[in-house]
Amino acid sequence: MRLGSLTGPELIFLGLPAADRSTFLHAFAEKVAERGLVRDAEELYGRLWERELLGSTGVGSGVAIPHCKLKGLRQGVVAVGVAAEGVDFGAADGRPVRVFFLVVSPVESPAEHLQMLAAISRWVKADRHLDQLLAQPDREAIYRLLRQEP
Repeated sequence: MRLGSLTGPELIFLGLPAADRSTFLHAFAEKVAERGLVRDAEELYGRLWERELLGSTGVGSGVAIPHCKLKGLRQGVVAVGVAAEGVDFGAADGRPVRVFFLVVSPVESPAEHLQMLAAISRWVKADRHLDQLLAQPDREAIYRLLRQEP
């Protein structure tokens, strides 16, 4: 599973607000819902926030992978968010998060959920991908970068 096959330019959001963790997740959930991928932004936010309360999804190096499962989805989705100023997401390394990979998958597909998280992890660990992502001028350029092999 390749990261570029899990998202599209319409699921890449630039200039998200550098707010607190809860406010940021709420705004991100609204953007995803506006694209018609989930029925209810509040439900998505609630599930993301429940997961976040278990422990920060900030994985370090300026990256977070907020994720949850929802009933009624046909397939999993990855949305990408960029907050240029960074968000205090409680990451283990204490660094603000600038790049977010939001993963939403069907409740009935736990294997797909894990495969999506693994695809993101491989891509993030690839040399200089994050620096390259932050240097891209628009969502289409970011999408082209995401389609590259890790």
